[in-house]
Amino acid sequence: MEKLHKFDRLSKVIGDDNVLLLSEKTVLVLGVGGVGGYVCEALARSGIGKLIIVDFDLVDETNINRQIIALDSTVGLKKVDVLEKRIKDINSGCEVIKIDKFIDKDNLLELFNYNIDYFVDACDTMTVKKMVITECIKRKIKFVSSMGTGNKIDPSKLEIMDIRKTVNDPLAKVIRKFVKDEKINSKVMVLSSSELPVKTGERTPGSTAFVPASAGLLIASYVVRQFISK
Repeated sequence: MEKLHKFDRLSKVIGDDNVLLLSEKTVLVLGVGGVGGYVCEALARSGIGKLIIVDFDLVDETNINRQIIALDSTVGLKKVDVLEKRIKDINSGCEVIKIDKFIDKDNLLELFNYNIDYFVDACDTMTVKKMVITECIKRKIKFVSSMGTGNKIDPSKLEIMDIRKTVNDPLAKVIRKFVKDEKINSKVMVLSSSELPVKTGERTPGSTAFVPASAGLLIASYVVRQFISK
């Protein structure tokens, strides 16, 4: 009996040529928590050839409500190690490069030493987000940046858009100002929610199982569609 092709069902939708094309692409995902973990999950299941995963955190018990790599059995383990194992279990042909570092303004440029076809920013650090936008535009690398998913409960309000069209997103408001102040004319594509955030009165944002996950899946879909659009 002929072995079933792992990506047979995907091929029916996008064609064999595009499945092959995806197998030749490299995507860097900065931050593999609630949003980034689902980005990697979907890209691995879509046959992306190389994933560069960047995160310094350990899986914490408080991650279990929303992060695909967070289980009772993975608490205390390195996120990049857990995710690498999962990616390889999904698609053994996917090359995984792990960068187990806390990324800041002093070492961000190291990420651009790799030949990246798409940069997905799912990190929480505002300074880094701004630098990613600046560097990707300067280097002509396609990118998408995740804005805030905390304190939101309706995934249907999520959308990928130019930063200038975002509303009701406190994080996006800061990035909008940055783009305006820096006189950036290029499109800055982001994942953002138009839902008003729930006011909790706490500094640490709340989260749900469905908003970060939906955000990650939307970003993965967007990246794949960008690759095969030509």
